[in-house]
Amino acid sequence: MLLAAAAITGAQPRIAETLQGECWISYRLVHPLHAIEAKSLSPEYKVELDPTTKEIKTVTAQVDVTTFDSGNSNRDSHAMEVIDALTYPDVEFTSTSIVQKDDSLFVTGKLTFHGVTKEITMAGTAQWQSNRLDVFGAFTIGLTEFKVDRPSLLMIPVEDKLSFTLAAAFSWK
Repeated sequence: MLLAAAAITGAQPRIAETLQGECWISYRLVHPLHAIEAKSLSPEYKVELDPTTKEIKTVTAQVDVTTFDSGNSNRDSHAMEVIDALTYPDVEFTSTSIVQKDDSLFVTGKLTFHGVTKEITMAGTAQWQSNRLDVFGAFTIGLTEFKVDRPSLLMIPVEDKLSFTLAAAFSWK
């Protein structure tokens, strides 16, 4: 009986702990004269998973936009003005559908950025180890679909496309 109870308990979905220092999210924005890249080392990822079946059940993520660093404080300050960081300090994501096939991962959900919520899909990989899950992914949004005015340099606006890449690492007992 105890073995059966332990097996049932072990197979239940659980919230995995984020491994601090191993999670990040970055963005890339392109202007005809140069590309801008910035990274945040402070995203908050949460995942409910079943380690027995190696299945991710739900995902949530949040990042404070002021934690992105491009290596140029003037550029970062201007970026915060453009996206109204004082009014909309956080970007949030909640999954609505997760499709896994081998290591491939497609997570669809609601992304809220600049006060606008849209459905997006992240394509990525899920690498399972005994008590660890590493997720790598990427997705792209349009600035204008989130009501962000495209910044300009020399009166030439940046491309509408804003590309994100991310890494998340989780563990459980």
